[in-house]
Amino acid sequence: MGLMRLIGRALTPLRPGVDALTGPSLGRQVPATITVTSPVFKESEAIPRLCTAEGDGRFPGIEWSGLPEGTRSVVLLVEDADIPFAVPVTHLIIHSIDPAVPGIATGAVGSFMAGPSKTGWACGRNFLGAAGWTPPAPPPGHGPHRYAFQVFALDAAPSFRHPPRRGRLMRRIRRHILAQGSLIGTYVNVH
Repeated sequence: MGLMRLIGRALTPLRPGVDALTGPSLGRQVPATITVTSPVFKESEAIPRLCTAEGDGRFPGIEWSGLPEGTRSVVLLVEDADIPFAVPVTHLIIHSIDPAVPGIATGAVGSFMAGPSKTGWACGRNFLGAAGWTPPAPPPGHGPHRYAFQVFALDAAPSFRHPPRRGRLMRRIRRHILAQGSLIGTYVNVH
């Protein structure tokens, strides 16, 4: 057994959990009425290896429906609920999504996205500080990790001069969230 696997096993009990994710931390004042799906995995199922750091790191694609009336923009936030830290880590922030856009296509988000997309959305900074997608890469031996793809409907369309991190994003949007929804995918690093 390799050193990294031993470290992963030793850290197994350290997990913030799903209650520490951004969506659940908002409490019941934000209804969970948005349906979130993926063309490549279902709720609580494994994210395909192709969409992880062990594959080519492709963004899995996320779709949503059921945005409430009055939605002016949408935010997608992806967090790892099982990383061995005190709080979940952010794998992706996409903000300024037009509510007419029903999702983000498979492979549409790279590891670094300079400027807005063709449809106007932009990336915030993930836990590595990059404005883009960081694919799942849990520590070997740490067991399954749950990745929450969280969608928030906003009654405003906030803009950001620089790609925001999760804290800055949430300070700007918290009082504008009309509804939320999430999809959880799992991944285990078996190496």
